[in-house]
Amino acid sequence: MTLDDALAALKAQIEPGRAEGQKAYHKQTREVWGIPNPALNDLTKEWRQSLSVDERVALADQLWKTDVFEARIAAAKLLTQARIRPDDAVWDLIQSWVPDFDSWAIADHVCMAGQKRLVADPSRLDAVEKWATSDHMWTRRAALVITLPWTKQNNPKDEDIAIRDRVLSWADSYVSDPEWFIQKAVAWWVRDLSKHDPDRARAFLKPHAKTLQPFALKEARKHLPPPAQLQKEAKDKWRAEKRRLREESWGRKRDDQPQTDED
Repeated sequence: MTLDDALAALKAQIEPGRAEGQKAYHKQTREVWGIPNPALNDLTKEWRQSLSVDERVALADQLWKTDVFEARIAAAKLLTQARIRPDDAVWDLIQSWVPDFDSWAIADHVCMAGQKRLVADPSRLDAVEKWATSDHMWTRRAALVITLPWTKQNNPKDEDIAIRDRVLSWADSYVSDPEWFIQKAVAWWVRDLSKHDPDRARAFLKPHAKTLQPFALKEARKHLPPPAQLQKEAKDKWRAEKRRLREESWGRKRDDQPQTDED
């Protein structure tokens, strides 16, 4: 498939009157065509099935360079797949796009593709760690978005827990950043983590409660019990334990009593 073929296929999915709304919503200065996301999903799924990995990488690179909003999203979707072998060229291309990030929609689609490559090879986190200290705000944000899979395991291995702590150490340096998208990214990571590892999420938030912006703190705590509920749960647990010990003690005393004929 040539670039011209791909662009023609994309243009055939344009919905009249949609572009202006999308451009305003996504705050785009680049060209926006007005293609619904489901149409992009269907097209790129078809391309993934019909093209080799090398062909997909080449086409994704060309689509990205057009700087058209939907073409860049299509480029990311072309590379969003769990199993790709070999995938070094895919990972290299994804990394090359990160400095170009300037909007959440494009960045998040690329990060979704990047998540698959990180899960396939966690050693690539060494490269992502460098993003966390970048002067480019979107690159710093990407370091959290691309590592979101490690917030979601119900039964994480020791190495997964180590990665959680590693990413939270990056987030430590983010909490005082006033940039809205950075605050939102911290809240997103901790909120998702709290569904599977509430103790770790709570431990991260405790020293940062006064530093995170109020909206971010509220979002991060969304799935955590409020302090009053935690106190009530602790008190109920203490009372239940006290009752259990009392009942055990009462049972032991009865056992120690001498048996009579009436017993």
